[in-house]
Amino acid sequence: MSLPIPYRRTLSVSYAMRWALSRSPRYYDFSELGGDCTNFVSQCLYAGGGVMNFTPDTGWYYLGLNNRAPAWTGARFLQEFLTTNRGPGPVALEMPLEELWLGDVIFLTRDEVAYHSLLVTGFEGRMPLVSTHSADVLNVPLTNYPVAVARGFHILHFQF
Repeated sequence: MSLPIPYRRTLSVSYAMRWALSRSPRYYDFSELGGDCTNFVSQCLYAGGGVMNFTPDTGWYYLGLNNRAPAWTGARFLQEFLTTNRGPGPVALEMPLEELWLGDVIFLTRDEVAYHSLLVTGFEGRMPLVSTHSADVLNVPLTNYPVAVARGFHILHFQF
């Protein structure tokens, strides 16, 4: 049985503010292997929850470059994990962008497939400001991304 534990949004956002424009030495930089955005967002989520899911193939964990779950570094896999997770780790619900909170996640999608991950680190009115890696940004308006679909996911809690 999984028990819910609070998601500490301020710790997640603080981590993002510290590492958005650089790299934590604790994690591999995936910039040359397809992008580092989801790795960065996963690091931020972990900073706010502290629980990984070590389920092979479908979990959410990072132990090193060659020992990690697809959901740790792949946008489409993280989006699926957040909304289907029934074990340890973060749990999320899709929400309109205007209803997101600090520390929530936004996925940019093409043909309904997530290809880029961003963390909500501020607001301009109700429009999210985001931080991410790959093209490293800190607190930029979501409107800076010329995309057809941005999907918001509210982190409900972590499970242990």
